[in-house]
Amino acid sequence: MQLSATPYEERLTAPRSWWVISLLVGVSLALILLPFGTLPLLGGLVGGTAAAAVVASAYGSPRIRVVGGSLIAGEAKIPVSALGTTEILDAEQARAWRTYKADTRAFLLLRAYIPTALRVEVTDPEDPTPYLYLSTREPEKLAAAIDAARTAGV
Repeated sequence: MQLSATPYEERLTAPRSWWVISLLVGVSLALILLPFGTLPLLGGLVGGTAAAAVVASAYGSPRIRVVGGSLIAGEAKIPVSALGTTEILDAEQARAWRTYKADTRAFLLLRAYIPTALRVEVTDPEDPTPYLYLSTREPEKLAAAIDAARTAGV
């Protein structure tokens, strides 16, 4: 397997504020359990914080990678040879492609807390997916990595 010329990897981690909210969930649960004593209070604090942190971590766990001639976005894996043009979307364009311009057949790796995105056309005639919409903090680098992997595979 040949590695792409410009390997790219990005994890779509949850923002810092979500971790603060996880702590506040634990504090809230601890306050609810306060009338039952100190041990339930501590259990609520630890358990509530841990449960909320697991949810935040799971939601922020998808990765986007360009490696070995393939684009791997979340659970989707597609060879770069089946990809067409890339379109870098700023915050306003990304919102448009998430809402009224969206195609129901498209693959969306969407994270609302990431304002920018990359839209990648799928050129494989066997694939009914018209394009990939990928939330990314660095759409220019992702587009460059896809183009580099495509030219390296030719």
